Amino acid sequence: MKNRSWKLDHFALRILVALLLVGSPAVAQQQQEQPPPPVPAPVGEPSSKPKDGADTKDKEKKDGAKRRSKLEQETGTVNDRIFEVMPNYGTVENAKELPALWPGQKFRLATAGAFDYFTFPFVGALAALDQAHNSPPSWGQGWGAYGKRYGSTFADNEIGTYMTTAVFPTILREDPRYYQRGSGNGSVGRRTFYSFDRLFVTRSDSGHHRFNYSELIGNAAAAALSNVYHPAEDRTFGRNAGTLGMLLMWDGVSNALKEFWPDIRRKVFHKETP
Repeated sequence: MKNRSWKLDHFALRILVALLLVGSPAVAQQQQEQPPPPVPAPVGEPSSKPKDGADTKDKEKKDGAKRRSKLEQETGTVNDRIFEVMPNYGTVENAKELPALWPGQKFRLATAGAFDYFTFPFVGALAALDQAHNSPPSWGQGWGAYGKRYGSTFADNEIGTYMTTAVFPTILREDPRYYQRGSGNGSVGRRTFYSFDRLFVTRSDSGHHRFNYSELIGNAAAAALSNVYHPAEDRTFGRNAGTLGMLLMWDGVSNALKEFWPDIRRKVFHKETP
């Protein structure tokens, strides 16, 4: 989400709002005559009656697949929500390598995240903070001014999401998914560093690690495009640099939540990986 004020208290309030929004087998009869011995199945052919354990696992897999959306099955991402509310699109758990995404899948991931139902009240809360701080001043007060602030904040979010998840990852052939490191791969500190390090390191579609051009260029492009709908007083280098910094900060926080949410889900909510 985007901030258009340099005041520290305004920044702290936005972080606070983000955290608040985030809450029988049958028994056979014995025959008098001895039954003929069973005919063994030919070597290499599977038994016609699989073991109960295999049946249970197959059923669990089928049930799990039914609960996952088509996009999640295609992209190998999870199907849950952080704190049961916040969207968690594009997160890969318990996998190190996955097939590359097609351009259409990247755009579908961006669309799912940008237009998730959580986005609308969240943007509304951020716009209300801007209204309370009268930022920018030229828009004044009233419902009309609030509408402008809501629209600009919403546009900031949508443009940033599409630029970093779809547009530039398609052009530069980069993978926009977040590959979780996991609790068995380092301390809390190392995992925290890893989550923010993903702002600068990503995977190419071929599976190699490289500099995350999509994150930096995509957010810079989003900040530049915001000048189209921001008032003249906000079309300054300082405001654009601040917008870029806030975009990167929010993406880093999002990565950290994606990294540690499986641990919270298991220990606090007592739920396993979807």
